[in-house]
Amino acid sequence: MTDVEGAEDLPEQMRVRRDKLDRLRERGVDPYPVMVRRTTSLRELRERFPDLAPDATTGEQVAVAGRIVLKRDSGKLCFATLRDGSADLQVMLSLDRVGEESLDGWKRDVDLGDHVSIDGEVISSRRGELSVLASDWTLVSKALRPLPEKFKGLADPETRVRQRYVDLVVNPDARKMVYARATVLRSLRETLHRREFVEVETGVLQPTNGGAAARPFTTHLNAFDLEMYLRIALELPLKRLVVGGIDRVYEIGRTFRNEGIDTTHNPEFTMLEAYEAYGDYDTMADLTRDLVLSAAAAVGDSPVDLSGPWRTVTVHGAVAEAVGKDVTPDTPVEDLAAIAAAHDVALQPNWSAGEIVLELFEKLVEHTLVEPTFVRDYPADVRPLARPHRDDPRLAEAWDLIIGGVELAPAYSELVDPVEQRRRLTEQSLRAAGGDAEAMQLDEDFLRALEYGAPPMGGMGLGVDRLVMLLTGANIREAITFPLIRPE
Repeated sequence: MTDVEGAEDLPEQMRVRRDKLDRLRERGVDPYPVMVRRTTSLRELRERFPDLAPDATTGEQVAVAGRIVLKRDSGKLCFATLRDGSADLQVMLSLDRVGEESLDGWKRDVDLGDHVSIDGEVISSRRGELSVLASDWTLVSKALRPLPEKFKGLADPETRVRQRYVDLVVNPDARKMVYARATVLRSLRETLHRREFVEVETGVLQPTNGGAAARPFTTHLNAFDLEMYLRIALELPLKRLVVGGIDRVYEIGRTFRNEGIDTTHNPEFTMLEAYEAYGDYDTMADLTRDLVLSAAAAVGDSPVDLSGPWRTVTVHGAVAEAVGKDVTPDTPVEDLAAIAAAHDVALQPNWSAGEIVLELFEKLVEHTLVEPTFVRDYPADVRPLARPHRDDPRLAEAWDLIIGGVELAPAYSELVDPVEQRRRLTEQSLRAAGGDAEAMQLDEDFLRALEYGAPPMGGMGLGVDRLVMLLTGANIREAITFPLIRPE
């Protein structure tokens, strides 16, 4: 047996496979060749021969390759199903085509999960199954671990996440999710390109923590002996680009928040943020609807109904409807606290009226909004990067898009007044200095950029993982290919 530490403790099937590996090498067979002949993918072959009659021959010689996911050996004729990244296809090995030595080697050396290459003729079986009848075969990669049983798959959800590579092999839905996510990302980019937005990349490591209210991950940059943060949002660098004259700009990037993990949150996630000079939160609503509907059309068969007009409500109006009492920007803190107590909504000491209204909305209203709903006009103090409402400065021109009870995207008419922005960020930085781990820090470079003059702009952030969840009916562990999970 191969000299591997602890090999004697391996499960029996793995010991058997390692023995086969040793025997192959002893016979001079490379079980992991660098290249093999492959003339077509399995999907291409299926598309070229969609309607062969049963027991038909074509005279077409091809070379295909893939992983064996089914194998049936019997006498003079062996069957297997190959799977590559595009499709499944049956292959057949007969004694009269490959010879006794080759057929015996197939039966002896090849297991489920192995990758092989097959040279042969395109035919259909007696049952009408499109197949390749082999004239020769080559072992491409010997699998040392057996695949899960065909009908059981990976039943444990934790194992599915930890061993996503196995999940992808045995679970068609897992493979479909990878392609669906790619379709969503492509659609988002195509929609933004059509609207003449420019895609950029900005830094993940940042010297200050800003752009959202969230707890950051910290690290240390040895070159500068400087504490750094993994970005919690894409906002501030993109706004700098708008100041510099990139009027329509977006980024799709990974962001990081050192917070809880649940059915809609992962500490590492993908955001789309877009900013448009001379736009506002109304133009961002139009853009966001276009992005979501276009992605839904691209994916197809969405489990949610996105047709028809999307609702618009105000935060105060939605909370008032939920509690059965008037709730306005004038409602005193004491009355809001009493409403919260009556509905078992816990509050933090010294919360402002705006913070209480936001908590009431998140606990009592958000999960009830199933159809697409723009929730508008938040209290100004809970949206420090948004412009004061043009009709009521106590409010901010900000909305959240809620679909299926989950926040999908926020948007603002962005605050571009450098004096007011400094006041608000200073207030945030004081809260951060006082121990608020989610408060933003003072970003002097961002404020300096605004002082050079920023045009009015609208900005939007869309949770890509949540959009994939919405359009596929998946949970967050399925929508993210490799979500974070506690180590074994």
